[in-house]
Amino acid sequence: MLFIINKLWNKYKDIAIYLIFGVLTTVVNYLVYLPLYNVAQWSATLSNAVAWFFAVAFAFLTNKPFVFKSNDWSVKTVFSEAVKFVGCRVGSGFMETAFIFLLVDVLSFNGNIIKLILSIAVVILNYFASKLLVFKKK
Repeated sequence: MLFIINKLWNKYKDIAIYLIFGVLTTVVNYLVYLPLYNVAQWSATLSNAVAWFFAVAFAFLTNKPFVFKSNDWSVKTVFSEAVKFVGCRVGSGFMETAFIFLLVDVLSFNGNIIKLILSIAVVILNYFASKLLVFKKK
């Protein structure tokens, strides 16, 4: 049994570690989004944009070394990776914010539920973008 678990871990550990940090990034996002949207009564769109900023910063600082094993912290490498990382996240963040604007601010769907559904889609999209475009192995 341990052999099977070890084999599965070795095969899927990159995805498992990404999911762990994806969940933590989502927690950071929600820790900013929920008070702004529910307590401060900011619009869902503005709340999401501010939460996105904090989540992207956290994601880059954790994904780089822990998920994608990119340990070169030289200015040239960090700058290059950060630009690509933020660029990809701008794309997924824009998509998420556009859907939140349409579904919550315009069509009045529940902002908390829509945010949860979109967060799952964004985590998946960001994994592939980071793996294929940002931290690709040379």
